[in-house]
Amino acid sequence: MEREYVTTPFGRRSMTLGMLASQMLARQIEPGKTAGKWKLFQALCDAKASFGLSERSLSVLNALLTFYPHDEICNENGLVLFPSNAQLSRRAHGMAEATLRRHLAALIQAGVIARKDSANGKRYARKNHGGSISEAFGFSVAPLLARADEITQRAAEAESERGEMRHLREQLTICRRDISKLITTAMEEDAQGDWFTVQELLRGINAKLGRNPSRQQLKDSLEELCLLREEVASRLENKINPQKISGNPAQNERHIQNSSPKTTYESEHRSRKEPEATPAREKRATQEGLTIFPIAMVLRACPEISLYGPDGTVKTWRDLMAAAVTVRSMLGVSPSAYQEACEVMGPEGAATTIACILERVGHINSAGGYLRDLTTKARRKEFSLGPMIMALMRAQEPTKAEVS
Repeated sequence: MEREYVTTPFGRRSMTLGMLASQMLARQIEPGKTAGKWKLFQALCDAKASFGLSERSLSVLNALLTFYPHDEICNENGLVLFPSNAQLSRRAHGMAEATLRRHLAALIQAGVIARKDSANGKRYARKNHGGSISEAFGFSVAPLLARADEITQRAAEAESERGEMRHLREQLTICRRDISKLITTAMEEDAQGDWFTVQELLRGINAKLGRNPSRQQLKDSLEELCLLREEVASRLENKINPQKISGNPAQNERHIQNSSPKTTYESEHRSRKEPEATPAREKRATQEGLTIFPIAMVLRACPEISLYGPDGTVKTWRDLMAAAVTVRSMLGVSPSAYQEACEVMGPEGAATTIACILERVGHINSAGGYLRDLTTKARRKEFSLGPMIMALMRAQEPTKAEVS
């Protein structure tokens, strides 16, 4: 069995598991299998992230493939290339030899090419009496041929993911634009509501995305923006058609606000007067904790919490936080766990989370442990209320349909 090696930083050559896997895979090439080298190279460029390859490594592979004399890679045309480093460097636009060796090693480690070393480590070919090559030593493209189907499939998956990312970004742009237009309309029409607070919520959701968000982060932010757009549009619709407003406590409290209490979280002597919601207060609450959604939206998603509010109803954030303290004790959540949640998520965020846990209490083994886990994720900026509220609102839809 021929051994394949890779150059180490100390100058020695040693076998790696990745190279051994490539060698075994190369033996599994089906008889008569062929693949267009440039089509395969393009597919590998599309799927480079899944193979852990950089643009520079692909440039070296491109230079190496130019030494393959045929357009189709197959056993009959030979699979070993034997250019010198100087020749490779020229075709790689003058890449330094040390850099060239590093990227060749990366291609080997990724299982795209393999080494076929001679006894002295040189690259060359032996010819028979007829002048054709009988044996060659250098770089084998057998792994590239053997993995042709896999490379093509990964390229298709990468293109599909890029398409989904483009679609999500387009939807985010449209949603942001819609919300901005609705806020502008609300201000021009002097509609009731703290629209500066809504603007701060919009900025907070956008700020969480960063420069290179993941697909999941895009999905979560889109859900939050859709919720916000729905609430703003519903508020304006109620101004146009006031007769549609029902006696539902959540709909009566359409005012979009996000006030913070001045008292402690566990205070039993709470004033029934809701403090005024100001843009500065709302901005501070969003910066300190999670993005807070309008209370009407929270109550639509979590109607059970209203039963534990003062006088059996929840109309304001202060009422919701008072109800959350009662539910916290009922669910067996320790004061320290709830206090920590308030510090990390903000008092409104912690109260909303308790309301969400109450809705799903039958599916949660330990409410206290679950709250601590969410608090830890919130501290790492890995948790947002949007997806949870959206899921609960969807769960409420069949019930509303049955009632109607």
